[in-house]
Amino acid sequence: MGGESHQMYESPPAPLAIETRGLTRLFDGKPAVAGIDLRVPAGAFYGFLGPNGAGKSTTMKMLTGLLRPSSGASRVLGVDLARDGLSVKGRIGVVPDGLALFERLSGGEMLRIQGQLYGLDRKVAAGRAEELLAAMELSAEGGKLVQDYSHGMKKKLALACALIHGPELLFLDEPFEGIDAVAVSGIRRMLQDLVVRRSLTIFLTSHVLEVVERLVTHVGIIHHGQLIAQGSLAEVRATGSLEETFIRLVSEERPVGPGLSWLGSRADAE
Repeated sequence: MGGESHQMYESPPAPLAIETRGLTRLFDGKPAVAGIDLRVPAGAFYGFLGPNGAGKSTTMKMLTGLLRPSSGASRVLGVDLARDGLSVKGRIGVVPDGLALFERLSGGEMLRIQGQLYGLDRKVAAGRAEELLAAMELSAEGGKLVQDYSHGMKKKLALACALIHGPELLFLDEPFEGIDAVAVSGIRRMLQDLVVRRSLTIFLTSHVLEVVERLVTHVGIIHHGQLIAQGSLAEVRATGSLEETFIRLVSEERPVGPGLSWLGSRADAE
């Protein structure tokens, strides 16, 4: 009886929710984003980090179809944005840094209208709006006008608006800014649960590295428009913390300034 041959098969690579090649955006001839190659696995919680002005928001605007790249290519949820970007918009949710909410609507109205704009039945939109208000601890404020919400409440409402249609991919630009620690903890647990239960992919930018480190599974670091690190959280941070790794990668030698002479010690003034 002849022996059976055994062939080793490599498991196929995980599908990518976001893939870019040479993605570039110029402003007045200067690169804000300079040829980056992003690889965001489907189902990942991806933290996109960088100093102010590094190109984070510009990148997110290109990935969500709000800004046309100068060159390069992007695929989001398997779709080439240059060819059929419109079809992707109903499958993603976006919480921009600058909140875009209708101030003269109540929180509940805002959510119901948002759901209907995405094609949800009126009753379905109303039911999801109630669930989201409860999840964001905004049920008591659902009847109040958005203009009377605090900044933190508006942030939570914007997140609810981005989730109401059940997106496959969620973009969050500084979602924790202006939100108290208790609310951040609750939202963090909810987002992690969404990733685990629904294979939702999240693309997050934030300056709060301690929170990011508790949340993400993958990290990309951009500096001066260039992607200088990318991979799983363990791969990127190596043996140190994410904050230590980030500072090491983006820090630059700067001359020490003269200081503030009027804030010198009393002994110096005598």
